[in-house]
Amino acid sequence: MIYSISTGFAIYFVLWWIVLFAVLPFGVRSQMENGEEIAGTDPGAPSAARMGRKLLWTTAISTVIFVAGMMAFRGGYLNVERLTQLMGIPL
Repeated sequence: MIYSISTGFAIYFVLWWIVLFAVLPFGVRSQMENGEEIAGTDPGAPSAARMGRKLLWTTAISTVIFVAGMMAFRGGYLNVERLTQLMGIPL
């Protein structure tokens, strides 16, 4: 089965969001931990979210995973027949 470019973009988009939610908590220090509590905010709110850095890391990690998946798919290691056999599901 040959996937179109739009299918590739959709897979990458979903993968990117999953990786973003995995990357978000890394390196976050709360206002209470830094001793920089701002009046009217939650003490557990991050003092510096560094979203730009996290977006770059998310893009890099997603690209590596996506390319590895595409290489496995094109190499024949990632197909429906092989996955159903590994899971023990009759086709």
